[in-house]
Amino acid sequence: MAKADSAASGRRTPTVDELRAWRSFIETSDELRSVLGSRLQAESGLSAGDYAVLLALSEAEKSRLRSSELADHIGWERSRLSHHIGRMERRGLIERVECLTDNRGAEITPTAAGRDAFRGASAPHLRAIRELFVDALTPAQVVAAGEIADALRAHLDRAAQR
Repeated sequence: MAKADSAASGRRTPTVDELRAWRSFIETSDELRSVLGSRLQAESGLSAGDYAVLLALSEAEKSRLRSSELADHIGWERSRLSHHIGRMERRGLIERVECLTDNRGAEITPTAAGRDAFRGASAPHLRAIRELFVDALTPAQVVAAGEIADALRAHLDRAAQR
């Protein structure tokens, strides 16, 4: 009802209830991400960023991606990814290799140590996701959370195309 009232009155700012929902969503998401990241770091020595990079590479064809593709896949600015890749490279988790399709470029791929670290981190990380996210919700709420995330992603994608 508040949404219809806002639209009818020409109101462009969120209502009190909409702001309450927004703040709850953002603050809870931030807290969940923080707790998951802290656990991941403590249990595996990998940061959430390390895990995101290694996950993207594990899902890529031949476990290789160009930096620009990797940045797009994980939603990072290229400069942020470049700095992070450098740190991961110095720690022996990833390496730059000649591009399979264009010998002028390079691709990022995990090292054996990176693959081992990712495998070792995955089981405890997935347990933490179950404990902190899945177990807190009913099955219907898990579905709804996925639908909400999909709707927000689609809206953001449309906004970016304007």
